[in-house]
Amino acid sequence: MGLREWLSKIFGSSEESTNKNVSTTPVNETKTTPVNPTTVENKENKTQKEERLVADKITIGHVHMSGCTGCLISLADNYEGLFTLLDNYADLVYCLTLMDVRDIPKMDVALVEGSVCINNHHSIEDIRKTRENAAVVVALGGCASYGNITRFCRGGQWNQPGHEGFVPIGDLINVDVYLPGCPPSPQAIRNLCVMAYLLLKGTDEQKALATKYLEPLMKLPTLGTEACGCDLMTKVINHGLCMGCGTCVASCPVRAITMESGKPNIERDMCIKCGACYTACPRSFISLELTAQFETILGAIDGAMNP
Repeated sequence: MGLREWLSKIFGSSEESTNKNVSTTPVNETKTTPVNPTTVENKENKTQKEERLVADKITIGHVHMSGCTGCLISLADNYEGLFTLLDNYADLVYCLTLMDVRDIPKMDVALVEGSVCINNHHSIEDIRKTRENAAVVVALGGCASYGNITRFCRGGQWNQPGHEGFVPIGDLINVDVYLPGCPPSPQAIRNLCVMAYLLLKGTDEQKALATKYLEPLMKLPTLGTEACGCDLMTKVINHGLCMGCGTCVASCPVRAITMESGKPNIERDMCIKCGACYTACPRSFISLELTAQFETILGAIDGAMNP
């Protein structure tokens, strides 16, 4: 058996393959597909459900100061959700890691990551320009909010004398929202972006809902620029509010918190003062009014991310 015969036996002859690809429908004959009324009705219902929440986008920028870029990675960890945010709700106008834009432009929301090195005049100029050009400034993560490991020689680090040169951004400018954590979770960043969008561009009802969600985070800057695991002791446990859920343990990035006899125990030598444990605690600063609206808020966020 020759090569041609062997190939023809396996794949069929070229003539047979050509005949398989030839359409038997006459040239002048038009095929009509019957219209299913149910399909048309379902498409109309789907179109009604896919109505946009609001009309136009907001502008968002990511300003990187002195940090590890972990907060930006957390933002990127939203995966397809990040594309949904950028496609439907926000235009990213500034991000040194992702965009070739050197000057800080005007924007609606600035997500500031990292603390400020006061020994570097460029850093001071950048944070002040961010405040001038942004309608809302968000301290994204523990470094921007409280200094974190750039401010405190903790977490098993070697002593760094240069730590005294790093301060949280709230020491230099007025900050509107704190989102602590090391880093904040991808869901927390996503929720913040959606609620900022509804607050700036939504209907009156959506603005009221977004205000309830953001209000506790907007109160955090008024409490100061220092945080510690001891906040759990003084503001939660000592007031008999701790229910032993262990959320603080799960949120600690350096495992400085353990549960003993149903209550958290803080290893102060390990604490990096990022504020994650206190802000994650369901008995800390979250109001009962917000808790009562949480299902409605989650429904609004799910509706925005799955239009």
